[in-house]
Amino acid sequence: MTRQPRLQNKVAIVTGAGARADVMGNGKAASILFAREGAKVLLVDNVEERATKTLEAIEAEGGVASVFVADVTDEAQCRNLVQAALDRYGSLHILHNNVGINGPGRVTEVPQSEWNRIMSINLTSMILTSKYAIPAMIDSGGGAIVNVSSISAIRPRGMTPYTVSKGAIIPLTQAMAIDHAPDGIRVNCILPGPAYTSMVAGGMSTDMREVRRQASPLKVEGNSWDIAYAALYLASDEARWVTAVALPVDGGVTIDSPRR
Repeated sequence: MTRQPRLQNKVAIVTGAGARADVMGNGKAASILFAREGAKVLLVDNVEERATKTLEAIEAEGGVASVFVADVTDEAQCRNLVQAALDRYGSLHILHNNVGINGPGRVTEVPQSEWNRIMSINLTSMILTSKYAIPAMIDSGGGAIVNVSSISAIRPRGMTPYTVSKGAIIPLTQAMAIDHAPDGIRVNCILPGPAYTSMVAGGMSTDMREVRRQASPLKVEGNSWDIAYAALYLASDEARWVTAVALPVDGGVTIDSPRR
């Protein structure tokens, strides 16, 4: 029997849909998987070239997608990107909030301007995109929002601004899930572990990658595809009874202690 695509007849928005350099990123992997499974995907990124490369990968496989350049910390641009999805594809069912940056430092060290920048990109952007996506989803009969947090939210590691911004995504997800369950909208978040992605690749030596691999009880190096497959499940109707979940995708790192 032929399997139906898991996102057939769905329209999805993926923010941070591009990837740096040649290493796969979480947003690019999710965009490709969503398209493979039948979704029409609006590829949102603030760097057009990155999103275009994702588009080329999707079209090479026969998928349907288009690029929208936006700064998701700007409310007007978030409104416009949702409208673009409606104008191009007629409806909206999935929002994958994937934009994020690192934020090192202690509270005694980080300048207020940098703190505000990290909160704006990692947290406020999700509020702004959701503000306009949710009414569109309601008009489309419901949908699913997937927010990308981090295991740093529950296991701090010396990056206080990053930890706080990613930690706040969990109660945001839970609150949105309760607020919009009557609208037929599910809201979940993913907590990626120390995966090898485009976000970290630039400063990652072979030795550092091995240390991170060994940190997992599975002794397997995670990558962007691992995060993207979790996003695919949460976005699909297979997860119709799953909402308000914070799902670690980390090879077991968060429940294991260092071993000698």
